[in-house]
Amino acid sequence: MNQIRPILSTLTRHKSAVFILMLEVALTCAILCNAINLVRLRVNSINSPLGIDESALSVLEVSGIGDDANALALTRTDKESIRAIPGVESVSVISQTPLQNGSWNSSFSLTADGGARGSNAALYMGDDDMLRTYGTHIIRGRGFNPEEYLDIPDIATQSAAMPRALIITESFAKKMFPNSDALGKSLYLDSAPVPIVGIVDRLQRPGRDSSLESAQYSALLPFRMPFTMAPYIIRTKPGVNRGEMLKAAVAALQKNDAHRIIGDQKTFGDLRDDYYAQQKAMIWLLSGVTLVLLMVTAFGIVGLASFWVQQRTKQIGVRRALGATKGDILRYFQTENFLIVTGGVILGMTLAFGINQLLMAKYELPRLPWPYLPIGAVVLWLLGQLAVLWPALRAASIPPATATRSV
Repeated sequence: MNQIRPILSTLTRHKSAVFILMLEVALTCAILCNAINLVRLRVNSINSPLGIDESALSVLEVSGIGDDANALALTRTDKESIRAIPGVESVSVISQTPLQNGSWNSSFSLTADGGARGSNAALYMGDDDMLRTYGTHIIRGRGFNPEEYLDIPDIATQSAAMPRALIITESFAKKMFPNSDALGKSLYLDSAPVPIVGIVDRLQRPGRDSSLESAQYSALLPFRMPFTMAPYIIRTKPGVNRGEMLKAAVAALQKNDAHRIIGDQKTFGDLRDDYYAQQKAMIWLLSGVTLVLLMVTAFGIVGLASFWVQQRTKQIGVRRALGATKGDILRYFQTENFLIVTGGVILGMTLAFGINQLLMAKYELPRLPWPYLPIGAVVLWLLGQLAVLWPALRAASIPPATATRSV
């Protein structure tokens, strides 16, 4: 501790160099803390459960050629053919999947005029097998009754149709009814009340980062739609080769009607890889940029410390001649570096908080967890001590006789 005052006195004589290094440490600390948080959010997003049994699911997209007045009837025949394939447990036509970039949404409100609290939610419209196929768990209430399903042959009918019942996610229920149970109440969709008959634990909406509060705002609607409006979602039993199953499903559909266009045929594992490819690339990019910043900061510390060792050779020699040990010289440079890094860390924490506030306002990101600030500080303290070690050891190795001959 008795070294701190002379160290501070020395640093005040090199204000520009000290300020530049502190600023470099501060920027690195701010970027490090926020980068770690962004990487954490993306890793959590990639690994977050979707609310469906994706390990057993595959998607098969089929398009019609021209108008087909019997699309619903052909869809029922297709489903029977796919269900007959060995290993297939169920099949459903569902308007969208969690792992797609586009999203089919609508606004819900508590009153007919939309003036009361409202929110936007993803619409999962599907037939009688939707819940069973997706494996979505109802935690309160019930599934849809047969009489609640509506036949939706085309987009025009869908736009005018009003569902007879709703199943919503727990997150959306708490959003709309924060102080009471949503089950049995109604939400207004296009000025008409729709009763909530069931609550599912989760169902991630398409195109939303799972770190966002609204990522689980979803509603399920009992609509029977044809293959021309939505893909076939196929659930298989454990151990089934889903690639072979998809080939068999395509063959079955072509047998039913060859005048159709067969689109993507993917397992949900393939969809996950495609959907999160950019997220994974961003993780590597953030990690790489952070590593480069740490290396640049370390080189800056090494360069400044080496310069000071060269400039202070005489002073170091005098101190050694007066009885200072190698350990005293080593501790001096380490303490000096620790003080500089600490100043940068304090400034960096403030900057990190400011950057996080900007990200929260612009991109709806959550608040930076406070433990990340001390984590960033510890990383930079350790980096600073390691970076200054080589110049400090070189200073400590200066022999007193060699140094004093130049005095």
